[in-house]
Amino acid sequence: MARIPTKAEILEWISAHPTQTSKRDIAKAFGIKGAERIDLKRILKELEAEGHLEKRKRSYTDPDRLPPVTVLLVKAPDDNGDLFAQPLEWHGEGVEPVVMVIPRASDPALGEGDRILARLTVVQEEDHNYEARLIRRIGSNPKRILGIYRAGSEGGRIVPIDKASSNDWQVPEANTHGAKDGELVEAEQAGPKARLGLQKARIVERLGDPSAPKAVSLIAIHQHGIPDHFPDAVIGEADSAKPMGLKGREDLRDLPLITIDPADARDHDDACFAHPDEDPQNPGGHVIWVAIADVAAYVTPGSALDREARKRGNSSYFPDRMVPMLPDRLSGDLCSLHEGVPRPCLAVRMQIDAEGNKIAHRFVRGLMKSQASLHYGEVQDAMEGRVTKRTEPFVEEVIKPLYAAYEALKSARSTRQPLELDLPERKIVLDDSGKVASVNFRDRLDAHKLIEEFMVLANVAAAETLIKKQQPLLFRVHEEPSQDKLDNLRDTARAAGLTLAKGQVLQTRHLNALLNAAAGTDDAELINISTLRSMQQAYYYPENFGHFGLALRNYAHFTSPIRRYADLIVHRALITAHGWGKDGLSVEEVERLEDTATHISTTERRSMLAERDTTDRYLASYLAERVGNEFTGRISGIARFGAFVKLDETGADGLVPVRSIGREYFHFDPNAGTLMGSDTGLLITIGQRVTVRLTQAAPVTGGLELELLALEDAELPKGRGGGPGKGGHRRSPAGRTVTRSKAAKAKHKAAKVKRKVARKRK
Repeated sequence: MARIPTKAEILEWISAHPTQTSKRDIAKAFGIKGAERIDLKRILKELEAEGHLEKRKRSYTDPDRLPPVTVLLVKAPDDNGDLFAQPLEWHGEGVEPVVMVIPRASDPALGEGDRILARLTVVQEEDHNYEARLIRRIGSNPKRILGIYRAGSEGGRIVPIDKASSNDWQVPEANTHGAKDGELVEAEQAGPKARLGLQKARIVERLGDPSAPKAVSLIAIHQHGIPDHFPDAVIGEADSAKPMGLKGREDLRDLPLITIDPADARDHDDACFAHPDEDPQNPGGHVIWVAIADVAAYVTPGSALDREARKRGNSSYFPDRMVPMLPDRLSGDLCSLHEGVPRPCLAVRMQIDAEGNKIAHRFVRGLMKSQASLHYGEVQDAMEGRVTKRTEPFVEEVIKPLYAAYEALKSARSTRQPLELDLPERKIVLDDSGKVASVNFRDRLDAHKLIEEFMVLANVAAAETLIKKQQPLLFRVHEEPSQDKLDNLRDTARAAGLTLAKGQVLQTRHLNALLNAAAGTDDAELINISTLRSMQQAYYYPENFGHFGLALRNYAHFTSPIRRYADLIVHRALITAHGWGKDGLSVEEVERLEDTATHISTTERRSMLAERDTTDRYLASYLAERVGNEFTGRISGIARFGAFVKLDETGADGLVPVRSIGREYFHFDPNAGTLMGSDTGLLITIGQRVTVRLTQAAPVTGGLELELLALEDAELPKGRGGGPGKGGHRRSPAGRTVTRSKAAKAKHKAAKVKRKVARKRK
């Protein structure tokens, strides 16, 4: 007869073998057969009742797993020289997980007693359950710089690329990390701050050629002045933060809230859950819960964390890295709604009717525990019947009710008619070396739209609550287009044979009618781009001017406080309005709301420009190997000096210089957005299909120069670019000569007469 294992032994087995947790697996591991399985079943049920285990279908998992980012205490190396660490935030009652630290060449040496912030990966090894990679040593925050390394006789110097850093840094030979002269490097301060002479530095990463892929986003970060180093005081406050419990909060841990994010998300600041409304007075209605990380509990007004978060305004995202608004200890750990980990939150419970109209809502300050961290693709797959082991436990009780509520919200959206632009978003995929492997267009799944609709509804609820309670806040404002921009859009629509009604108060439904009329035609992209360009830029402001694009009267950002300071302000306003604590909106903050709004609107635009510049540089690097190739595209912009072309394959924008189009003078009409040849009448306008040749790609600047080979509905003149040739008509492959308009012919004839008279006078 086999010995029945103790509860501790069972928990240890489950912790060490996370993929073998069914009752059969456990019985097999301990040699339990026949009637003895009854005793095993009893023990498992007791562990489940005690909260040590939770049953999902036919397997048991430890609900108290470690979060992906956590604080560790480094132990002494073992006999093999391997480094292990103790998780300082382990709250489970079973066997403590074993964590091995995997050092990288650029990591500082770690020793017994060091406290580190690390990113964890679950593994299935005999002697450990997790592998940890250092983010940084707690309490250690050396200043980092980016610059060009200049080799010398005993080491070298680093010349910072940041113009604000006027002094070079000295690099001792032992700290060069093998860097070569002229390489772009990232380094950190070595030793105490120097009183005299140059500060010493240690190179931690060689980025190679300044125009190489790994350098692209770093250069943009420094050029646009985006702060990417946290002051010591900020790191100190973040490191001293502790997990929060239930005190003063509503217990939401039993709600099956889940997070749905991109597959590569590093933080999770929103979770959701929905179910049919049981209120008999709301037949066919739904209840939607949206829970958001309670960042305000950790980032309090006037603190070093608060000052730095306001200074940054928002996080910035690049294909290869992110510059967070908050340190990793908060953004990737304590404020991130990781699966299976209790986290403080601000949540809103919203009732919608069968048509998707919100009929009631209430906010709570709570403690939640995400049941799963899923990504958009797997949620969509599960809804469409492609269920995996991860999604199976949530299909019926969580995923399907979410989509049912979304269907109702779609009905309300159709009535509201927010602006429905169709502009595919590019996604740059990098390989391990940082080079562009491919340029794709992001999928727009129903799972994406579902989360967007839930977040919009929660943002509306936040704005309405604060307005009702007469609490100052920051609104997200989007004003209607100016009359000049609307007139330009009407001209573009008219040229495409379409109509945008005039003489009435413009609403988004009028623009949607134009977009729908263009859908499926060759002019669809042109109309979408032109409509986008006619829009005003959204911004933050303490006065409410509505949100034109979303067709909403009251709107505020509430759902992303980890990455946007505006949302943190709204959270504090809700805390003050409900009397939830002393960490709400202070009097000083209220007095400077307008200044804060102006500042964070500026930082938002700064990040957008840096992200766009980075994308342009990556695309130029990707296309540099294809100089000389032909591409198809569409004219996306007109300027006095040439035409911009958006390439179909990658979405990259390149310039066709006007000097390369023809020897004649081209008249630029900024209102119509056209270039017209003075002799030939050749008309170049936004939206025309073109074939171009890539003549130059500059990864350092992100610039692409193109040669125009073919233009829709027009024939290009000979002798272009000032080269040989006498001009005149060029025949198309079909042998057809392009006919100029009467006006163009008259202008051409008048010009010939004028030149003839001028020659006689000479």
